[in-house]
Amino acid sequence: MNKERYLKKLNELWEKNRPSFLPDEPNYPFGKILLTDYLRQRARLTPNKPVIIFYGEELTFKQLDDLSDRFAAFLARKGCKKGDRVAVYLPNCPQFLIVFYATLKLGCIHVPINPMFMPQELLYELNDSGAKVIVALDRLYPMVNAVKEQTSLEEIITTSFSDYLPQKPTFAVHENLLNPPKQECPGATDMISILQEQISDYPEPEVSLDDVVALNYTGGTTGMPKGCQHTQNNMIYTAATAATYIFMEDSDDVSLNYLPIFWIAGEGSGVLLPVFSGVTTILLARWDVTAMLEAVQHYKVTLTGGVYDNIVELMEYPNVGKYDLSSIKTIVVSSFIKSLNIEYRQKWNKTAKGSKSVLREAAYGMTETHTFDTYTTGMQKDDMDLKGQPIFCGLPMPGTELMIVDFFTKEPVPLGKEGEIVIRSPSLTKGYWNRPEETKRDLIGSWLYTGDIGTLDEDGYLHFLGRKKEMLKVKGMSVFPSELEVLINNHPAVALCGVVGKPDPEKGQIPVAFIKLRPEAEGKIDEVELSRWCRKNMATYKVPEIRIKQELPLTATGKIKKEELLNYVTQE
Repeated sequence: MNKERYLKKLNELWEKNRPSFLPDEPNYPFGKILLTDYLRQRARLTPNKPVIIFYGEELTFKQLDDLSDRFAAFLARKGCKKGDRVAVYLPNCPQFLIVFYATLKLGCIHVPINPMFMPQELLYELNDSGAKVIVALDRLYPMVNAVKEQTSLEEIITTSFSDYLPQKPTFAVHENLLNPPKQECPGATDMISILQEQISDYPEPEVSLDDVVALNYTGGTTGMPKGCQHTQNNMIYTAATAATYIFMEDSDDVSLNYLPIFWIAGEGSGVLLPVFSGVTTILLARWDVTAMLEAVQHYKVTLTGGVYDNIVELMEYPNVGKYDLSSIKTIVVSSFIKSLNIEYRQKWNKTAKGSKSVLREAAYGMTETHTFDTYTTGMQKDDMDLKGQPIFCGLPMPGTELMIVDFFTKEPVPLGKEGEIVIRSPSLTKGYWNRPEETKRDLIGSWLYTGDIGTLDEDGYLHFLGRKKEMLKVKGMSVFPSELEVLINNHPAVALCGVVGKPDPEKGQIPVAFIKLRPEAEGKIDEVELSRWCRKNMATYKVPEIRIKQELPLTATGKIKKEELLNYVTQE
């Protein structure tokens, strides 16, 4: 199939089906300039407006600009220069944003590290990135201390939740944020002492939109993480498209983010968008249904989103009816374990009484593309988006293109046929850090070969079906674990489900479903009954073997660790 004709047809479909109320091009409020210059502009135009509210503690645009200058000056005094890596081992907190913008101002490279990492995982990313400086939460200091002699670290800076928690919070503070109290960290510099200094002068290097300023490590469920090299150009494109086509933001909005901001999606919604769009963002340190409900009501939140399972928990919260959620005009979800369905869309309408928001899928995306590659806004008429193959991901962002190609020939396949999702975008990584072979394998020309299975339907809408390595062949028939997971998660007794394959001498492979039951269903339903239900609800060749588990292994971002499920199968 001719690629040029194929892409021409797709672009015509995408333009034809783009909702008429959405603009042709993403909006850049101050033009295509550095994100750090966006912060300067916000600090000048709205100095006293909060950029972040952390349980009632406000950090204004002017404060963020000033404090990040002071932190940049400190880094410069410690010898940090353009291109040096600064590791950030923090959960969600205002300090994260201060370090992020300071790092970019100095032309250094931001390296966010999962705060759930244990010493060996931390050691790997510190050594892979070659970070000279690390900023860590005080309670994570023992992890840093345990590995520092095996790294190139020259400076350790610590901070505490208590440094930015208010005396009188405006909504519920999870007990994990309060205990233990501030920890002693021998040999480390206290971040508060740095921010209290009045020194804010530093040598400002020449930084362009195309300089690498971040190493965002892949958080996949298999293999060692790879550092995706991203630029400020990647960041402002992500912010512009997400603000224009997903959240439809304006500066009068109030957003709420609880997604981990070390994670690429959380970085977009909790670090980039507040500064890019000038939107005050309520930042939660972690998922907490009570805190979210209280914060939405108190601050009249208009924009929010999260992992679908969390929003389901919110809707099923016993006292949800006493909270006013009517201010929410946009709410989006990411389907990782469970997938959005019509029943819960309707449940949201009843839960958020008075709100005109429609619960919808956020986007298709990945760390390599700085996430938010597609949008689903305006595609919910008659629940069209939920009636086809899961997971419906909508249309590509303007400026982004998608193809579905044959996994072996790399040639485009006809619309409606399954194949590998390939993508090119202004936010595509410049390559994997110190991984030339992997870069050469996955980045061919201007296209990223994702390893994801998907299809573009007759109208050009993208549907995500799973990972190539997860696709099963049962007697020659293709079986997608993601499809089985969606079906099984619809059972009222099922809390979580992950499907993997095991070898079989007759069938080739057999799907195996690992299931965690809802608490109220434990002891009331067994594997035999669930197998019977599967036989009634799916084709015979798709019916999995059932394994009920007390817990399923999850990553920090809520994805099931498939490699651990495969280990269970191997050990049987």
